[in-house]
Amino acid sequence: MGMFDNLAEQATNLAKEHSDVVQNAVGQAAEQAGAAIDNATGGKFTDQIDNVTSQADDQVGNFLDNA
Repeated sequence: MGMFDNLAEQATNLAKEHSDVVQNAVGQAAEQAGAAIDNATGGKFTDQIDNVTSQADDQVGNFLDNA
């Protein structure tokens, strides 16, 4: 278990050191996933998809700020 704790700590530290890159990558991934889902659903759920992609980006920011 100790090895995984150390690995998690290292990953968290690395993410914090490069928070701008992580935030950008997550934002892009969320936008791409949202666009694909919006396309697949024919735009029926655009507002909900936009809300979720925004929340995902915010949650990553919160994690990086509080980790």
